[in-house]
Amino acid sequence: MGYRRRHVLTGGLILITLGILIYLHMSAIYPFKQSWPILLIVIGVSTIIQSIKDIGGWFITVVGAIFLITQSYGIELHTLAKYILPAVLILIGVYVIVKRRKHEIDK
Repeated sequence: MGYRRRHVLTGGLILITLGILIYLHMSAIYPFKQSWPILLIVIGVSTIIQSIKDIGGWFITVVGAIFLITQSYGIELHTLAKYILPAVLILIGVYVIVKRRKHEIDK
C-alpha cells in the first residue's frame, strides 16, 4: 500500500472514531475522558490492516486494549500486569520458535 494511501486510511479512521466518540460523549452515553484508549486501538488496527506483520501496530492495539479494559472495568494496572507479563513472554517465545522453524524449513 502506498505511503499516501496509508495516511489517508489512518487519518480517515481517526476522524470517524473521534466523531463517534464525541457524539457518544455529547449524548451522555460514554464519557470522552474514558474513551481515549479506543483511539489507540483504531490507530493500531489501521496499521495492522496495512501490514499484518507490523509489530508497532500490534503493540499500539494491545496497549489501547489494556487501557480500555482497566478503565472500563476498574481493574488496576498492577493487578492486570501480573498476568500480562507472563503471557507476553510466552507469546514472544512462541514467536521466536515459529520464526526459527519457518526459517529452517525455507532453507
